[in-house]
Amino acid sequence: MGLKNLLPYDGEVFYWGPIFEPSQSYQFFEDLLNKIAWKNDEARMFGRTMVTKRKVAWYAEKPFTYTYSKVTKQALPWIPILEKLNSKVKSVCGDHFNSCLLNLYHSGVEGMAWHSDGEKDLVKHGVIASVSFGAERKFSFKHKKSKESVSLTLEAGSLLIMKGETQDHWLHRLPPTKKVSEPRINLTFRQIQDSTNKD
Repeated sequence: MGLKNLLPYDGEVFYWGPIFEPSQSYQFFEDLLNKIAWKNDEARMFGRTMVTKRKVAWYAEKPFTYTYSKVTKQALPWIPILEKLNSKVKSVCGDHFNSCLLNLYHSGVEGMAWHSDGEKDLVKHGVIASVSFGAERKFSFKHKKSKESVSLTLEAGSLLIMKGETQDHWLHRLPPTKKVSEPRINLTFRQIQDSTNKD
């Protein structure tokens, strides 16, 4: 692979930087903004349903269900732009992804709190590929026990890979910032457990 693991221990995170030309990144951002079925995200906290300003969408090659933040979502079928992006990511990192969770942050004020992607629907110790379009944003990791942290800036058109035991030992977040006024779209290509493929 030739890339340096950004985590000092207990996980594997690799940053490719931009894998698309700036003009491609801009066009993908515009197309995703207009072609994705965006909805405000929901989460169950303290017995109440909270609705976020951030918008989300979930697509997959099969009608999978995916539960996070105590809310279950039904996947929409792949559309051509996601198939194209999925194919590009696979050509770079070599891994197959059967679903994609997308986030739309309207400005830097919208972020994501510390969390790990350890949902039971995901393939354990599978690969998550994160592709960013639009505004550059800081992205941070924090070890669950040592509290050691690692941060980087995710550029437009860039690819970040999380794999191995990363979700077991590290939290990650997109910290909010008032310094960024432009929107950002993030795609996380994921590996959902497919019961139809089990022996």
